[in-house]
Amino acid sequence: MKTATLMTTLLASVAMTTTAFAADLRIGLQEDPDALDTDQARTFVGRIVFESLCDKLVNITPELDFVPELATSWDWSEDGQTLTMQLRTDAVFHDGTPFDAAAVVANIERSKTLTESRRKSELTSVDTVVATGPFEVTFNLASPDATLIAQLSDRAGMMISPTAAAEKGLELANSPVCSGPYQFVERIQQDRIVLEKFAGHYDAENYSFDRLIFLPIPDTTVRLANLRSGDLDMLERLAPSDASSVKSDSSLQFAAATSLGYQGITVNVNNGARSETPFGKDKRVRQALSLAIDRNVINDVVFEGVYAAGNQPFPPTSPWYNQSFPILDRDVDAAKALLAEAGLPDGIAIEIQAPNNPVQLQLMQVVQAMAAEAGIDISITATEFATMLQQQSAGTYDASQVGWSGRTDPDGNIHSFATCEGGLNDSKFCSEEVNTLLNEARLSTDPAERKVKYNAATAILNDEMPIIYLYHQTWLWAMSDKVQGFTAYPDGMIRLSGVTIE
Repeated sequence: MKTATLMTTLLASVAMTTTAFAADLRIGLQEDPDALDTDQARTFVGRIVFESLCDKLVNITPELDFVPELATSWDWSEDGQTLTMQLRTDAVFHDGTPFDAAAVVANIERSKTLTESRRKSELTSVDTVVATGPFEVTFNLASPDATLIAQLSDRAGMMISPTAAAEKGLELANSPVCSGPYQFVERIQQDRIVLEKFAGHYDAENYSFDRLIFLPIPDTTVRLANLRSGDLDMLERLAPSDASSVKSDSSLQFAAATSLGYQGITVNVNNGARSETPFGKDKRVRQALSLAIDRNVINDVVFEGVYAAGNQPFPPTSPWYNQSFPILDRDVDAAKALLAEAGLPDGIAIEIQAPNNPVQLQLMQVVQAMAAEAGIDISITATEFATMLQQQSAGTYDASQVGWSGRTDPDGNIHSFATCEGGLNDSKFCSEEVNTLLNEARLSTDPAERKVKYNAATAILNDEMPIIYLYHQTWLWAMSDKVQGFTAYPDGMIRLSGVTIE
């Protein structure tokens, strides 16, 4: 009798455990995010977490149209210097703080004034932001800014609780409080980030999962193995070499979307003592490395032909791509000549840090072999991604293999990286001419006029090469065949509204 009772209890316990965790969604990330504070953050995987944690004023469609989220509508003044937004009246932050116009004002002011904020350069056009009603906010601009709606569809538009921001300060990054469909539970560095469903969300009925568990697994092979074993339900950035295997596996699903961004090598040209090298100070050395690289071979060898070779902030499919600068053929002799001209006839040694995942390390090994033929001896330092970004910001690096996930507006791919005070300008490249061109490009809503500015800036950047662009990604996802309703977006984010699991 006791045995039967014990067995019944155990079975009930198993059933309860299974039910409790049946609605979890486990997502494999390629890296561990950096700070979970929308103002301090800069990683791609951080944006994936924020997509479920923090609602934005504006969102996008798969076709890259802007659509309401926390802002229900918006209007521009005739002179383009005043943006008025109407806001949702039924949103609330995870700590119970109401979402209203005052909360938007507090968020924008924090993004503009927090010393550590990386959003400052994205909001430089905003002179003042004012609550012109309980649920109406007005942005007064110092000058017209064609990029502002795009900025508000990303981290600059993500809303955090003003109450939590005031109480926690920079510690907000360790326990973020937003207003999204999921709220923060815990984070263990390099292990997991756990969110749980926020019952108070205005659209909670369209979010099916009780918990989201984000698991950073840099090794692409291990990440896929975990998906196949059932330890993951979904993974982002499937290795291109695994795409055909996933497509042929009846227990898995495959999804893809062309990226808006790029991958390249960011060079320290003026960020502290580590920039004081021929590679950092002489553009001819950077040009030599670029000429030593065959971008099409990289795409074929490392990426199975799935990605696109690149040499600009914008992919060749983009209307903002500068046709005057096609991708050059590899020219080892020309690379050697440039090194000799720079006073380095015997070549040069360069240290480049790269993310510690197999795909990026394989990429750099191919680059290393190509560069060696031109007399450029590259040593590769495998580095955890968030640590690598910290070292870039601090200037404790020579060069990094790093990229950008891309933005809907071209400004998002270039301004923060190439203007003198850009929030993501880790190379510290500074050109007053580039500054002027990129700032002026923000003022116009005429695409043709803007393109002239971007073309001119790209010409300078292609000559100076603070970033040596290499290729443009295609976002690749793999997931269990039990996951239903997922839509691939060009920005690479994972949006879970309407997504279910059988």
